[in-house]
Amino acid sequence: MRLFWPALLMLATSCGVAEDGTQPVVTGTFGSRPIVAIPRGKPGRMPRITVLSVGSGRRTVPGDVVLADVDIRRWSGNRPYSSTYDGNQPTTVVFDGRRVADTWRQSLIGRPAGSRIMLVGTAAEALGPNPAPAGLSPTDTLVLVFDILGGYPADARLVGRTLPVIPADLTPSAPPRTIIDGSGREVVAGAKVVVQYVAAAWPSRTVVDSSYRRGGPSAFTLRRGQVPAAWLDALVGQRVGSRVAVPSPGENPRLYVIDVLDTITHV
Repeated sequence: MRLFWPALLMLATSCGVAEDGTQPVVTGTFGSRPIVAIPRGKPGRMPRITVLSVGSGRRTVPGDVVLADVDIRRWSGNRPYSSTYDGNQPTTVVFDGRRVADTWRQSLIGRPAGSRIMLVGTAAEALGPNPAPAGLSPTDTLVLVFDILGGYPADARLVGRTLPVIPADLTPSAPPRTIIDGSGREVVAGAKVVVQYVAAAWPSRTVVDSSYRRGGPSAFTLRRGQVPAAWLDALVGQRVGSRVAVPSPGENPRLYVIDVLDTITHV
């Protein structure tokens, strides 16, 4: 049973202007971890959504897979709860009729990529179905700040290309190879990259992971420790629109084919 319920959301377009002293003030630029000042008073009307800044990218639409960084903190004491800005993978929100909180839908759908959105609500309203995440009560007030990286169709692919498959001659000891040259923006170290991919085990060559099975494109930060080392070495310097075969040797060898759909360099 869902713990959140339909509610009329107050949509504000201010950039941190207080509403009866109950509006958190968010500073910092899009793509960087937000600095959130929470007033001492009670949170006031909830849930509510505030558009902090409007991006210039494509608007997300129903059915999209939305990729976003999100910082979540408790109203009480302004205590951090979780954040993808710590270097973790941006969150992937699949709007395919599954159990996603309605507040997230209203926060993320219809927004241009590059927008920063704030959601204030109880854990039940802001995080979705039962059970509440560890350490939270459904009635705890949360402040969520989203940086919307983009919305993509679940079956997004390189234009005019078939889905990626593992080359028959690819082995873990082979060097990375470019299967399709892209012509878009260059991928740089430290940026976020939006990909579709397949991964096969070695030596069975059985597909063991796939973004298509997971629901659509995923975003990763190209830093050591955040992606397999082989990804970082193979993807930096590629361009959007590329398809790259990436062997990943080691204790559990993997063979990847990665389609580079987008890169976000404002981080």
